[in-house]
Amino acid sequence: MNEKKQKLILDGNAFYEIDLECLKQKKEKEHREKQRAEHQKRQRK
Repeated sequence: MNEKKQKLILDGNAFYEIDLECLKQKKEKEHREKQRAEHQKRQRK
C-alpha cells in the first residue's frame, strides 16, 4: 500500500503543502526534548 507523504491544505486563497515525514520528525524531536527536560528536572530534586 502506498503511504501518503504530503498533505494539501486550502485555506481561503492560501495553499499549503505539508511534508508529513518532516512533521513526524518534528513531533518526535519535541517529545524527546520534553522527556529530557522532565528527566533533568527530576534529577535536580
